[in-house]
Amino acid sequence: MRIAIIGAGLAGLTAAYELRDSGHEVDVYEATDRLGGKLFTVPFEVGPTDMGAEAFMARRTDAVEFFTELGLADSLVEPSGLGSLVYVDGRTEPLPRAGIMGIPATSEPVKHLVSAESAMLIDGEGEQPGFEWEPGQDMNVGQLVRERYGDEVVDNIVTSLLGGVYSCAADDLGVRATIPQLAAEFDRMAADGPNLGVRATIPQLAAEFDRMAADGPIHLSTAVANLERARKELPTGQGAVFNAFREGYQELYELLAEKSGADIYVDAFISQIARHAGGFTFKGGERDEDGKDIVYDRVILAVPAPTASLLLKGVAPEASSSLSSVKLANSAVVGMRFATDEGLPQNSGILVAAGEESVRAKAFTFSSRKWPHLAERGGALVRASFGRFGDDVALRASEDDLVDWALDDLQTITGFDGRAAGLEEIYVQRWFGGLPRYDETHLATVQDVLSKLPEDVAVVGAWVGGVGVPAVIAQARVAAQGLV
Repeated sequence: MRIAIIGAGLAGLTAAYELRDSGHEVDVYEATDRLGGKLFTVPFEVGPTDMGAEAFMARRTDAVEFFTELGLADSLVEPSGLGSLVYVDGRTEPLPRAGIMGIPATSEPVKHLVSAESAMLIDGEGEQPGFEWEPGQDMNVGQLVRERYGDEVVDNIVTSLLGGVYSCAADDLGVRATIPQLAAEFDRMAADGPNLGVRATIPQLAAEFDRMAADGPIHLSTAVANLERARKELPTGQGAVFNAFREGYQELYELLAEKSGADIYVDAFISQIARHAGGFTFKGGERDEDGKDIVYDRVILAVPAPTASLLLKGVAPEASSSLSSVKLANSAVVGMRFATDEGLPQNSGILVAAGEESVRAKAFTFSSRKWPHLAERGGALVRASFGRFGDDVALRASEDDLVDWALDDLQTITGFDGRAAGLEEIYVQRWFGGLPRYDETHLATVQDVLSKLPEDVAVVGAWVGGVGVPAVIAQARVAAQGLV
């Protein structure tokens, strides 16, 4: 068979690698002039520097095993472990380490970030009527937390954390789509009762929970407390939660391309897929020695959801229609290297609470504080992030404006004067449609699309398998295997 993969980002290259020993011919088409997609390592003078994703969840052992298989185990590095800050009401405060994506079980870890009224709401949530939850459903994160804990927890903490991962506010995201462990605990509580092991060990308390369940079986504080307790019971000595690549993600995507053995075409924009009796042809694809369009037996789409929707119109119109509802978030990253790090906080970064009108950035990563291997280069490396879903700053702002805003906001928030510190290198990267909006309907949309695909077409990428390098790799490998 001859297989075409459209898109040479992480998902497309992983699929190509997975097919390397399948005995099939594989061609990869990439519309831009570079590989890697949303992974992008730029050549700063002091060394390769990531301007897209910079880390992955190292507790995903399947990802670590995959990198080891590729021969990259010695390239993995751990962070310094320094904590983060959050900028709220014009001041910086420690970012709570407790809770689940910023959602606390009690007010204790967040009381320095919310009012006394909000603290009372958090601590009294378990005494209020619970909410209904059907196993398998999803719910809007922002709406849920606002109803249970109030606005401040969402605006000051949860949106700050989720915005750094998903480029969206909490009000644009679904619980199951973005905090799956919390949704799974809601599922368990709806099916088995509110507290782990209570019915077996404290039957009178279980009876009280049964009585409370008449108003709704689920309490947010109970679910978070259960997850925190389960997390504390995990075995220690598992290493850092996150890892990065010493020379940036270019190590991964360049090696995948090399080891895949596929023919990879860059600057190859595929605008249309047509189905024929013998297979698929592409508008913009390669031609054979007779000048005819190459015919492919299988197709893997490794492109953003809106692009996949357009390309599926001619081969899977119902799937295309379902996929058209997925919206994307735009963002921008400004990478800055300074001659000195004197005065830069001893933290890994700062998140900005929603509604802070005095600054435009949504977050800063102090990369040379966060990663010891970058600190070894000397000076300071800082990344400023701009843009969330519905915000067009990444589209309309000039590069000069983004750099000025990054420097001004960094000084406003931390007191660090980047101009005086010696700004030696700058790189501005815009991510147009970098991530989908993982709202409360997203997972159902993905399942609907997958159910409507023909068996000779597969889709891969973050919109299918979820955000994060391990999730993208795992889904792409399964999809490639399933196609052949």
